[in-house]
Amino acid sequence: MRRVIQVLFVLVIIILGYLIIESIMEPIRFNQEVEVREQATIDRLKDIREAQKAYKDIYKKYASSFDTLIAFVDTGSFTMVKAIGEIPEEWLDELGFEKARERALKEGKISREPMQVPVKDSLFTNDYNTSLLSLVPFTEGVHFSIESGELLTTSNLIVQVVEVSVLYDDLLNGMEPQLVVNYKDERMKIVGFEGVKFGSMEEGTLTGNWE
Repeated sequence: MRRVIQVLFVLVIIILGYLIIESIMEPIRFNQEVEVREQATIDRLKDIREAQKAYKDIYKKYASSFDTLIAFVDTGSFTMVKAIGEIPEEWLDELGFEKARERALKEGKISREPMQVPVKDSLFTNDYNTSLLSLVPFTEGVHFSIESGELLTTSNLIVQVVEVSVLYDDLLNGMEPQLVVNYKDERMKIVGFEGVKFGSMEEGTLTGNWE
């Protein structure tokens, strides 16, 4: 009987020890997983932001859907000006670059030739999978929310605005619910949004709320 009690006592100690260690490790593992998911999401949002900036450079507004944005990256192109010829070194020494270039253009030493450069090659690698651009990492097919439009400022100027985001309810789905709630509350107090995003429909900015 005494031995049974001793064995039970040891088992209770082991179980209590495990529970204590687990209570310490669970939030640590949670924070580590959040960091991995957030970083992958931020990297994807940065890609989207670069694509939106390129789209606006050409169309003077932001893309309102991922279908439009992805098609632009896959098939769009920039017009770039290629300089042909050389500016004489003595002109550079004598006049400086800007004035030497103007003289070289005027006298035909150099010429400018427009050329088309694919958007995808400019922004990403040629094998970049654009079909993933709208998808939130570590989720089962969840897409980023995208919205764009115009905003009238207090100075009566119309500016183009865009916002791309994902909520933590989607990004952290499947993780310990109470820790997710706690993390959402914490981020809400810090950045005023329960998720990860860049841009705003209320001001002309492309800043990410992780920056």
